[in-house]
Amino acid sequence: MTLQVQFVTMGMMLLGGLSLGGLFDLYRVLAGQLRAPRYAYYLLDIFFWCIGTLLIFKLLYMSNLGQVRMFIFIGLLVGVGIYFLLFSRTVIRVIMWMIRLVQATIRLGIRLFRVFIIIPSIWLYRATVVFLGFLLAIAIFLYKVMLQLLYPMWKLLLWLVRPLGKWFRMPTWVNQAGRSIASFFRRFF
Repeated sequence: MTLQVQFVTMGMMLLGGLSLGGLFDLYRVLAGQLRAPRYAYYLLDIFFWCIGTLLIFKLLYMSNLGQVRMFIFIGLLVGVGIYFLLFSRTVIRVIMWMIRLVQATIRLGIRLFRVFIIIPSIWLYRATVVFLGFLLAIAIFLYKVMLQLLYPMWKLLLWLVRPLGKWFRMPTWVNQAGRSIASFFRRFF
């Protein structure tokens, strides 16, 4: 391994240490914000270390085709140390700000959905119920008015048809059916 490759590898490992520190702060802040069962944190730990390992090996492969030497671990430790000394607080603040921004955006989206979709739907439903109730009241009123107006005609028709009843005898089952239908309608009107 040439000296240039060693310097490139050391620089990549410093960057890898910085990125591992940032990834760890991201994981730490997000895990603190999540309300998950205890076993989920174990899975998140495994996921974090898998991502970190893949990141470091990708950097290592890009810089020196995956050769592992002692200075690689020193570069990682120095990169992580520099990150925690210089950048950790700032990165945590930025992550917390982004989390608050996402939460505010979600709250705004929910509020807009409620104001523009839910509340108008409720008002439309209520207006429809009131309108249909009004139409039903008008229909019932008109029905009763029509019954009152047609009642004299019905009496006249019965008076005219009554003599025909003496000549044409209805079968008993038709009379019973007519009485049951009439009693059914008398219950409601």
